Amino acid sequence: MRVKNSIRNMFSSVILKFIGIIVNLIAKAVFINVLGSEYLGLNSLFSNVISMLSIVELGIGSSIAYYLYKPIVENDIEKQKSLMKFYKKCYVCIGIIILFIGLIIMPLIPYFIEELTINVNINFAYILFLLSVVFSYFLSYKRNILYANQKNYIINIIHIVYVIVINVIQIAILYTTKNYYLFLSINIIMTILENVVINFIVNKQYNYLKDKDVKKLDKDTRKGIFLKTKGMLFHKIGGFVVLGTDNLLISKFIGLITLGIYSNYCLIINAVKSMIFQIIQATTASTGNLIVTESKEKQYDIFKKIHFINFLLTTITGIALLLVMENFITIWIGEEYLLSTNVLIVIIVNYYFICMRATFYVFKDAASLYYEDRYVPIIESITNIVVSLILIKFIGLSGVFLGTIISSFWLFFYSYPKYVYKKLFNKGYLSYFKEILEYIFLFFLILLISFSLSNIYSFDNIYLEFLKNCILSIVIPSLILVAVFYRTDKFKYFVKILKNIFKRNKVLS
Repeated sequence: MRVKNSIRNMFSSVILKFIGIIVNLIAKAVFINVLGSEYLGLNSLFSNVISMLSIVELGIGSSIAYYLYKPIVENDIEKQKSLMKFYKKCYVCIGIIILFIGLIIMPLIPYFIEELTINVNINFAYILFLLSVVFSYFLSYKRNILYANQKNYIINIIHIVYVIVINVIQIAILYTTKNYYLFLSINIIMTILENVVINFIVNKQYNYLKDKDVKKLDKDTRKGIFLKTKGMLFHKIGGFVVLGTDNLLISKFIGLITLGIYSNYCLIINAVKSMIFQIIQATTASTGNLIVTESKEKQYDIFKKIHFINFLLTTITGIALLLVMENFITIWIGEEYLLSTNVLIVIIVNYYFICMRATFYVFKDAASLYYEDRYVPIIESITNIVVSLILIKFIGLSGVFLGTIISSFWLFFYSYPKYVYKKLFNKGYLSYFKEILEYIFLFFLILLISFSLSNIYSFDNIYLEFLKNCILSIVIPSLILVAVFYRTDKFKYFVKILKNIFKRNKVLS
């Protein structure tokens, strides 16, 4: 059942995410065409600030989800009701705190804008962004019961409908009114509607959550949640500083226009990255169930298999992004929106290290292993800020991403071996470093071979060049990866899963 639910969640994530990518690409092209790169940069800046405010959530959702796994396995309805009521109270408080802090920091927003030439009321636009997030916290807590029950696919389906509808409406608004404020207001309305639909479905499937007679959550569970949430605080802060400050630094030291151009790359890269994270995170609830019910050896065996597919997906998509990104941007919105190839290479290396966190994140999340290494993200954050600020002065835009890459070494060479391999699986450092360094070496080898072969011959026609690079980006990494891993148990395991999926689909058709 764990494998079945994970596969269902994975496939729904991939298919629906792909649809979302297409819709978002069309919407972004319209946005650029109607409003321009500076508005795009402003959007990216607001998104970054809102991400910073989301630190207030502190990971309490993950902590409560951890405590939901056991009551779900044991069919303990009363404990589930108590946890969900507690979750609701927490999220309402979080929404109020985010609104309060968001309004307090509003006067600081102009500080991160080097120059503004467009006619826009920054404070009003920022408030519209802020309200969209605040309303999501007031209404979204019931999603957690679906996640814990391994039913991510329900949320995925609803969300893709939301993405399509909101983008169609926003495109219509841009073409007919060119009104930026109305464009942003639709986010608030659609956020409310999406959560209302999810709450309706949850109430139908788990009607006991509507009961008024709910016991207060026991003291030990509340204490455990707050302890794990306390550990998550540092991870939330560290995660934002490392992964969320790039836009702030670019806006402050380089400018909104460059930030707008970079945001086009971000749209594509983040969409693919999000797809990988959704595929891997689709196993979170199953992993939580695994940790509750299975031995450490079984947990470790599943970890290696998930980590392997994480590597395959990251490598193939990373090479594809490197080879086709410039061609795609040129076809999509024009050559004037390209960054230098050197910057793109650094962005892709950064992409690799970020995506390869996914499996570790799933197991840490499922086991709620955040308190133990709570100080590591702070060290990582300080490293990121210091290195990025130094390098941006000397090498410009690439320095921002190099700072993120260098700071991530704290995770890959200290935190993960100590707090996942050793603590969760009782495995030594040697087995960890053997696997992680093998993956890093292979990624760089495949990147070098693929990039070199793609540059041997170039077509004058941009569409032929794009097609050539698409083919190379699939063929070269796949051949090398199959040649290296085809005899391993983890490779055979996933081939077996794929065969079973195709057999099942064939029977159904």
